[in-house]
Amino acid sequence: MRDFSPEQLQARLVQPDPPVLLDVREPWEFQTCRIEDSISIPMGNVVARIQELDPQTPVVAICHHGVRSRQVALYLERAGFTDVGNLRGGVAAWATEVDPKMSHY
Repeated sequence: MRDFSPEQLQARLVQPDPPVLLDVREPWEFQTCRIEDSISIPMGNVVARIQELDPQTPVVAICHHGVRSRQVALYLERAGFTDVGNLRGGVAAWATEVDPKMSHY
C-alpha cells in the first residue's frame, strides 16, 4: 500500500488512468464534503460491496483523517487488489492543503 499526501494524490489524478477514489466515510460525511469523482462505500459496507471494485484498477481509499481508509486499504490488499493507496490525513488534509474552499467538519 502506498500513502499519498494530498499534493501527491492531486498530481496523480491528472495523469492517465487515475485511481478510483474510494471514500469510506459515512453517508453524512460524504454529503458534507468530498473529493470530486469519489465513490462512496462506507467502511462497514466494503466487505459486502467489494465486487463493485476491480482488483486490477488502482484504488485510493479516503476518510476524514486517514485512519479508517488505511484499514480498508490493507483489507483490499489482503483481498488481492494489486494497486492500493491511502490518502494520508484524509479529506481534512485535502481541504487544508489542496482545496481550502472545501467544507470542514
